[in-house]
Formats: sequence, C-alpha cells, structure tokens
Amino acid sequence: MSYGTQTLGVALIEVAREIDDALRGRRPVVALETTLVAHGFPPGEGVAVGLAAERRVREAGALPATVGVLDGAVRVGLSEAELKRFTAEARKVGPRDLAACAVQGAVGATTAGGTLAACRSAGIGFMATGGIGGVHRGERLDISADLGELARTEALVVCSGVKSMLDVPATVELLETLGVPMLGFRTDDLPLFYTAHGGPPVSARVESADEAARVARAHWQLGRHSALVLARPPDESIDDVEPLIEQALSEAENQGVAGPEVTPFVLSFLHEASGGRTLKVNRKLVLENAQLAAEVAVAYAEASD
Repeated sequence: MSYGTQTLGVALIEVAREIDDALRGRRPVVALETTLVAHGFPPGEGVAVGLAAERRVREAGALPATVGVLDGAVRVGLSEAELKRFTAEARKVGPRDLAACAVQGAVGATTAGGTLAACRSAGIGFMATGGIGGVHRGERLDISADLGELARTEALVVCSGVKSMLDVPATVELLETLGVPMLGFRTDDLPLFYTAHGGPPVSARVESADEAARVARAHWQLGRHSALVLARPPDESIDDVEPLIEQALSEAENQGVAGPEVTPFVLSFLHEASGGRTLKVNRKLVLENAQLAAEVAVAYAEASD
C-alpha cells in the first residue's frame, strides 16, 4: 500500500494514498482499530474479522482506514499483508503509547482511544469498534483512556455500548460530565455489548444514519469539540451473560491479570465458557457497527455536497 508521510506535531503519521485522497476530497472515511484484530478474537480469526469489517465499510460507500503502528510510524490504512502482522504478540497501544511504540519500531495494535488519537491527527471523523472502554468495576480507580480521547476528538464512534465487563452506569455518568453525547440507534437504553438492552438511558435516540449525521454536524457547529457515541444494539443478544462476566473478572483477579491484559483475558474466558456464543455475537456486532459507521459517514458527506 502506498503512503504519504505527514509530520503532525511530534507524531509521524503515514496515511495511505487512497485515504489521503479521500480526505482531501471530503469523501467518507471510517477508521477501524487493530486491537480487535490482535486481541479481540482467537488466534487466526482477528484478521478475517478485520478484513470483513473493511469490506462492509466499502460496500456501504465509504473507505476503511484501519489504524495501527508499524515500522516506526502510525499507519492510517493498512494492506492485507500489513494487517496480518497484528498478531497476539502486538503491543496494545492506547493514546499514551503511540510515540514510544513508533520510536521503538514495535507492532502496535491501537485501542479505540489510540485509534481516535490517530483520527484527530489525520482528520477522520467517523470510527467503528465493538465496545468502548470506560470505568472499571471495583473500588480501585481504573478508567480507560478511551474516555479522554472521546472528550477531545471530533468524531462519531459507532459501537455496541460500553464493554460489558465495566461499570456501565459510572461510565455513562462520566461521559455526561465530559459532554460526550451517547446516542441510541433505534433504542432508548444503552446496549450492553452482548446484550441488546438493559443499560442506562441514552442521551438521545436517533432513527437513521441521516439523523445521526445531522446531530453530529449540529454538535460540532455548536462548538462542541468532542466525539459522539452512537450505540447500536447487537442483532443477536445474550441475556444471561452477566454471571459469566463476574466469573471471568474473578478469575482474572485470582490470576493477577491487570491493566491492558484484562480485556483479552475476559473475552477469551467468555468465548470458552459460553460455548462460543459470545464469540459469534462479538464477530457479528463488529461488522454491523462498521456498516452503520459507513452509512453515517456517507450521509454526512452527501449533506456537505
């Protein structure tokens, strides 16, 4: 894949030519993360899910810009061969880690927050992921860097709510404090990742990609320089997953799993304990979210013509 090198502040960003041309022409682009590829699925499955998500974005009329750190640079837009380099050995890279990962020449799989940081530098206004990070359960202060990036990046992020292993009500409260709208796509309550309903009320409900695009435009025109979260309930819902999540978190604590390793540990535990049900839902919602993000990006671009 051909890249154009941009020096943006102190960060070296390499934007694929196709993506750069689209951004200059104000055509719709959707960012995708690489943590899902490296750490969100069993070995060998993440790349297939990542490629399928890219296809969904293209089929909906937008360009996919998968983000990761490779060969000393933050790459925005990856070839299939490059995507295959994001294995389980890749570093999990949030916003704070981008510079060190690039300078040290490591392979870095960007989280939602790390991907948003790249979006802010490259000028991408739409992103899709599975679930956003947030406030962790328990008394120990542990808050995902995703929230800080949501507060400072003008992008609409499509997801299936907050990761269900987190303290969802506390996360929603903090997003309100940060001024980040939590929109529900045809839902009045926040989906809980694997479960379609049951979370706190969303800040507003939207019925279509066009309406979501219009809300985003109005938000930014009003001088609100934050992201908007568009939560789409998964089409398939697992309503009895909470006991498994509690077991997974307890086992993680027993084994001393902490920090960035918690999410992949819990996901792996759930996939095995549920007999593959959570894996199936996770795979499908990632693709559905990618498609919706592309539809919103296309609606936004068409309204700008």
